[in-house]
Amino acid sequence: MNDFEQILSSIDWHREPYSLYEPIAYTLQNGGKRLRPNLLLLAAQMYGSAKNTDADNAALAIEIFHNFTLLHDDVMDNADLRRSRPTVHRKWNTNIAILSGDTMIIEAYSYLAQISESKQPSVIRMFNKMASAVCEGQQLDMDFEKLKSVSIDQYINMIEKKTAVLIATALQIGAFLADARHDDLDYIYNYGINIGLAFQLQDDLLDTYGDEKTFGKPIGGDILEAKKTFLLLKAFEKADQQQKEQLNNLLADTHINAQEKITAVRDIYNALNIQDETENIIQHYTSLALEQLNLLNAAPQQLQQLRHIALQLMKREK
Repeated sequence: MNDFEQILSSIDWHREPYSLYEPIAYTLQNGGKRLRPNLLLLAAQMYGSAKNTDADNAALAIEIFHNFTLLHDDVMDNADLRRSRPTVHRKWNTNIAILSGDTMIIEAYSYLAQISESKQPSVIRMFNKMASAVCEGQQLDMDFEKLKSVSIDQYINMIEKKTAVLIATALQIGAFLADARHDDLDYIYNYGINIGLAFQLQDDLLDTYGDEKTFGKPIGGDILEAKKTFLLLKAFEKADQQQKEQLNNLLADTHINAQEKITAVRDIYNALNIQDETENIIQHYTSLALEQLNLLNAAPQQLQQLRHIALQLMKREK
């Protein structure tokens, strides 16, 4: 158990009404990479002492907020599984999922409220800016479902808000709580944005080319939902007229067998080298992240940890 798991496990969710708090415990015990809180703690350790109570509370706020977004995302996406287990609205019901998610936001702010008075206003400003961006990103994602055409630049902007900003803010808050220099706060935030973009693009790739058992949810969900991921947008950008018509027909076909649809769309992706295109852009954002590390005023050993994380995210399979 790492340091953050110990911090998280210290919370007692055995409260009444159990039907409100049990889904929260279930959501937070569901594992996951704990990427965001661990990055926050790592950033704090880079610039301060190994033990920072403010950083512990901020890490809890970040992780609880992140899991709240997943809980509500699953409701909006009508998803059946999250990390190989039934989603909250499937295990209980939609109303419980919504209310437990709302309670998680309140719990996140309760931990922000425990941060030192001298640091708290700035942390809450950073957190609020991030939280608004995440909601904006989610709304853009839903808006894209109704649009016939979305550019790759629009898509990158959406995933920056929905995914990357949370990772970047976690790092920035951790560094801020340990009194990092102002320019380092910018560099570590930019590092976070770029690894966040790489992280989401890798997620897109795994949804189509990953292993279901390792990935933790069914492969091909984005194709079945006709989600405008980087893979689909790049395919439309590269496709000839016949391939575009095939893609449109496949995505619109509600009668075709699900696996047949996934296979047929993936065959078009393969013909257009979409997997390579996606791996290239993941490498691009990973390289940009590593460039930001070179600007940071921190010990080489600590920077190596951030470098390792960036490279591992690029190669992850779940």
